[in-house]
Amino acid sequence: MGDRWLAGSAYERFMGRWSRALAVQFTSWVNLPAGLHWLDVGCGTGALTRAIVEAMKPASVVACDPAAPLVDSARQQLQDVRVSFRVAGAGNLPRREDGYGSISSLLVLNFLPSPEAALREMVSLATAGGTVSACVWDYRGRMEMLRYFWDAVTRTDPAAAPLDEGNRFRICEPGPLKRLWEERLVEVKCEALEIRTNFASFDDYWEPFLGGTGPAPSYVATLNAPRRADLARNIRETLPVSSDGTIELVARAWAVRGRVDGRPN
Repeated sequence: MGDRWLAGSAYERFMGRWSRALAVQFTSWVNLPAGLHWLDVGCGTGALTRAIVEAMKPASVVACDPAAPLVDSARQQLQDVRVSFRVAGAGNLPRREDGYGSISSLLVLNFLPSPEAALREMVSLATAGGTVSACVWDYRGRMEMLRYFWDAVTRTDPAAAPLDEGNRFRICEPGPLKRLWEERLVEVKCEALEIRTNFASFDDYWEPFLGGTGPAPSYVATLNAPRRADLARNIRETLPVSSDGTIELVARAWAVRGRVDGRPN
C-alpha cells in the first residue's frame, strides 16, 4: 500500500492544522537573521512557507513539493511577492544561481526515497555558511494522535505493523537524525519541539482519518465499513476522552539544523 496525497483540503484537516503550529515553533528554533533567500523542501500546503514569511523577513522563498494538489492549495492560500511555488521534489530541487542562505524541510524528510541523498542535494544548493534544517514527527514516541491510531491498528490487524510510521521511519529519532546531519554539516543541533493537539470530540479526531491523504488515512481507505467501525471503536476505548468529550494530546517532533562549512553566517 502506497501513501496517497490526494487533496490539500483533506491534508489540512488531518495534519495541516498541526503543521502550522509546529512551523511557528520550528522557525523560531532555527533562529536565522532577516533577508535570507530560503528554499522550502516539501512545502505541502504551505505551513512552513507562511511561518517563514511571517516571522523570518526573508528576501525570497522558493517553496516546492512533488504533489501538485498540495502546491495548488498552498499557492491559493499564500500570495506574497517574495514567494514562488514549484512542483518539484528531491532529485530535482529548484536551484538558485547564488545559492540559498537557508534550506529547510518540515515533516517531509522521512517520506523521501533517500534522506541521505536529499540532504546531499540540499547542502549542494546552500550558500557557504548557509543553514540546512529539518523537522520530523516523533512517530515512535510522543506523536500521540498517530501513536493511538497505529497501536489500535496493530491490535486489530497485526499484519499492518510494517505500515506503522514508527516502524517505517527510523530516521525520525534524534540519534539517526543528528548523525545524518553531522556527516555533512557543522555546528549541528537536534532538539525536541512539542505542540498541543486538542480535539473537540472523538469525531474531530477520527473524521480526518477518513480523508485518504497521508499514510494513516491511506490505510483506513483500504478497510471496508465494518473494519473501519471496529478500528474506530478500538481507538475510542483507549483515547483519554474528558468528561466533556474533548481529547487533549501532545505531538512531539525532532528538529535538526546545521551549517554548511564555509564562511560564518
